[in-house]
Amino acid sequence: MLVAGFPAGSFQTNCYVVAPAAGEECVVVDPGQDAVEDLDALLREHRLKPVAVLLTHGHIDHVWSVAPVCGARDVPAWIHPEDRDLLSDPAKGFPPQAGQAFGGLKLSEPDDVRELADGAVLSLAGLELTVEHRPGHTRGSVTFRTPVEDSQVLFAGDLLFAGSIGRTDLPGGDYAAMLRSLAKTLTLPDETTVLPGHGPQTTIGRERATNPFLRDVAPHAGPTRGL
Repeated sequence: MLVAGFPAGSFQTNCYVVAPAAGEECVVVDPGQDAVEDLDALLREHRLKPVAVLLTHGHIDHVWSVAPVCGARDVPAWIHPEDRDLLSDPAKGFPPQAGQAFGGLKLSEPDDVRELADGAVLSLAGLELTVEHRPGHTRGSVTFRTPVEDSQVLFAGDLLFAGSIGRTDLPGGDYAAMLRSLAKTLTLPDETTVLPGHGPQTTIGRERATNPFLRDVAPHAGPTRGL
């Protein structure tokens, strides 16, 4: 399987492409701020044809470029219904004062938006991706999991990072829900590769052993910094 990506825009949000191999169809995960040019270059490099865009959640740093990416290729975007309104109103994802910074930004839904359901298995581009609703960072946060040889890859969005977890102090955030989501995610095998929404890749085993926010899967206070 081919997985490639790059950090997009000032938020450095990881945008990924996933395909069975070079020269085939692919899916795009989380095309963030100013992602179009780098994404086009990545698609040309690997001779890939996108058939869908998958969104781990609705925050602007993950969905900024979804409409132009989908529109240029006439492909659907998939998002959980709890976060769908953020596609056209990104300010809802931030406190009032911070949200004002995006008041002049005009975003719109792609023409074809499809809703994700917990436990659904998406068959796209020759891949099978299992959708898991993992609220906490936002109400509609999801992860996507796909098998790779004898292991699997988890596109974690802003649920789990190398050495940290997603913040829960923005509108729609819920620390108790985050802990429940993390507890479910930590049942995955140690060798599961975690591709987060920001920062370097990691594994479930490494985070279970070293991530200070996962001690007893119930730290006393959630982080209020980061993305």
